[in-house]
Amino acid sequence: MPVFDFAQDEKEKGEAIKTYTTFQSDEPEATVEKPILVLEDVDGKLEHHINGVFTNPLSRTSFEAELFDGVHSSDIIKVDSRFVSLLGWLGENRIPVRLSGHVTDEGYAVCKIRETGIGNGKLSSEDGFLQFMLERLFASNAPSEEELDDDEAEDGDDMKLTSIQSITDFITCAGRTFPDNIRLWARRNLAVAKSSEVTIEERRHAQRALSIMTSIQWKSDYFEAIDPVEARRILDEELYGLESVKQRIMETVIQVNRTHTLPSYGLLLCGPAGVGKSQIAYAVARILKLPWTTLDMSSINDPEQLTGSSRIYSNAKPGIIMEAFANSGTSNLVFIINELDKANSGKGNGNPADVLLTLLDNLGFTDNYMECMIPTMGVYPIATANVKADISAPLMSRFAVIDIPDYTVEEKKEIFRRFSLPKVLKRMGMSSEECQITEDGLDALMEKFVISTGIRNVEQAAEHLAANALYQIEVDGVESVTFDRKMVDKLS
Repeated sequence: MPVFDFAQDEKEKGEAIKTYTTFQSDEPEATVEKPILVLEDVDGKLEHHINGVFTNPLSRTSFEAELFDGVHSSDIIKVDSRFVSLLGWLGENRIPVRLSGHVTDEGYAVCKIRETGIGNGKLSSEDGFLQFMLERLFASNAPSEEELDDDEAEDGDDMKLTSIQSITDFITCAGRTFPDNIRLWARRNLAVAKSSEVTIEERRHAQRALSIMTSIQWKSDYFEAIDPVEARRILDEELYGLESVKQRIMETVIQVNRTHTLPSYGLLLCGPAGVGKSQIAYAVARILKLPWTTLDMSSINDPEQLTGSSRIYSNAKPGIIMEAFANSGTSNLVFIINELDKANSGKGNGNPADVLLTLLDNLGFTDNYMECMIPTMGVYPIATANVKADISAPLMSRFAVIDIPDYTVEEKKEIFRRFSLPKVLKRMGMSSEECQITEDGLDALMEKFVISTGIRNVEQAAEHLAANALYQIEVDGVESVTFDRKMVDKLS
């Protein structure tokens, strides 16, 4: 009497049968050891590249490969837990894809998935949506087993694709990449955006808010170690002198390396105009390898500019802070807050300084338009100010203060020689031999043009000198120009 294979019978009928196991990975790209998934390859027919479609791995876990001798069905036996929902979505919609991988003892290890551009046309052209999804999932952390179980229960919601199809697909495939509160927020707003029981304006605002939120890559607050030698090189490259300032920044680097989190307090750079406060802030962002955005407090006099406006208005929009997250495309970034001493200049509708306090506390920031608390654990604030006395005590307490003194005349002369003039000559396509200056000429230059605080006048003087030398070379036909005190005195 033959033995009846119930599992095979279920498989042939297309009934629910789960063949795969999941594994945890936080790798930023797929490898043979940590692939996206592994397919069974009993017959040895799978090659480096194969075309076909997934069946829904939540009901029948297989891939139907189009081979030279017909369609060959291979079970999925192993999946990176980050990609379970994406494979389910590809299988549910039977989207034609091309797999690339390697044959191993375990099976066919898939390292790349690309949309072939043929079939039901559900993805955008040139597989933009699929590749965006894969990149976002590779950048995310592995979900817990509990989260995977929750996701499988939610798949019964049967979200229908609508005019906001890409947003719906994103939430289906990558909802786990959102923080918990934003994940719930996204589902609520998706329901509003698809509802026929609300106004057109409400649907439009919900869709816009979802579009903004899905553009942001939500990262954890874990920071990789920073190379202190490289950090010091960047500081020396960007800044001359200022050893005490460099020491404070290097202390921050060492702290990040020990804790793998950002410091609890940001930096407040105080000093006269033109001493390079913004340049220091940009250097820190470069060291942290984070995108940066600027908030110019001298031009913000209404807190609504920061917090956004309520959706009850037809012209409502998110605030500057939320737009900064969206423009940078990540939740981890450096906020450079220029002229913090102007933050108390609110006009009637409140004080912008009060809004900044919530951003600086790293407890979360709420935008009126988004109607959602935005996590700020990955935000590192760096503020600049000319007059420390004009900053309120609550704001001051949120920062580690670094006082930046003005440069001495001798330091400004060295900056001119080593940084300002070479940079200007390079930009103008001139060699160092074509424009030179004697020691007494440099003294005269400092006396005549470098008369205020900071180094902006130093850079302007270098520009003036190089432009005059270039004029003499091009118009008067001289080969090079060496400026002494007499020649500098003649410059207007």
